[in-house]
Amino acid sequence: MKRFLLLIISIWKQQIKLYFYAALIGAVLGVLVLAPSYEFITLQILSEENLSSFDYILSHAQALLKGNLSFKLEFLLFYAEIGALLGLLSFAIYGYVHRNLHSIELLKHELDKDLISIIEQGEGPWLEFKSSFRWDIEQSRVNRSLETVIMKTLAGFLNSAHGGTLLIGVADDGTILGLEQDFQSLKKQNQDGFEQAIMTAVSNNLGADLCHYLHILFHVRDGKNVCRVIVSPAPRPVFLNQGNTPKFFLRTGGATRDLNIREALEFVQGRWKQKAIALDS
Repeated sequence: MKRFLLLIISIWKQQIKLYFYAALIGAVLGVLVLAPSYEFITLQILSEENLSSFDYILSHAQALLKGNLSFKLEFLLFYAEIGALLGLLSFAIYGYVHRNLHSIELLKHELDKDLISIIEQGEGPWLEFKSSFRWDIEQSRVNRSLETVIMKTLAGFLNSAHGGTLLIGVADDGTILGLEQDFQSLKKQNQDGFEQAIMTAVSNNLGADLCHYLHILFHVRDGKNVCRVIVSPAPRPVFLNQGNTPKFFLRTGGATRDLNIREALEFVQGRWKQKAIALDS
């Protein structure tokens, strides 16, 4: 547990470093560009001289780099603070847009597929079939432990760099079983109730912030409902508690595997470090 906490702290340190660089670049631009720009606009208003904005800003920037302060220190600090805030804001907006555009592209690609073509692909690194959410077909009763199996699969896809798709109501051989028994086990016995049950389980077991990375659709084939969960890659490591012990699951090949501590550490460091570098570039 301690090693996982240290790993999370390490990832946060990387993010803080990126924000620090964004603030630093913004502060430099504030001093070299914003401050002389304000002075230039003031001179243009008060003077009838036809000044070149580029030459004016460039001359002041060169003077500052040589150590010749043409403005009061308090004035420069003020614009450095404004520049730093603009740098942080720009970086945060870029990160948000970057993540959402990537998620939209993945979702658009998945939405272009129909149910039968998806099933015909067969299970693999990006596709998993589950017969039910909580209804035990063999024992003909509700079995809440089956929800944990679904959570393992979702955690594995969330931790993957490419996400994946989970079909619920489909047997391993691709036979469509439907969700009618699952529906009957819910207070709200329809598609909305089923979606709410999944999101509640994800929120309770994996984290409420991760619901945003799940997109749930329903297909009806021959009167049978199938739930399609499109999973986008998570922005952080996802752990599933089992017996008060955090477990790290990853989709590998056609199965979801529980990584040991050493494997999890190596994977997480590479997976989210690469994400941070990609965001920085």
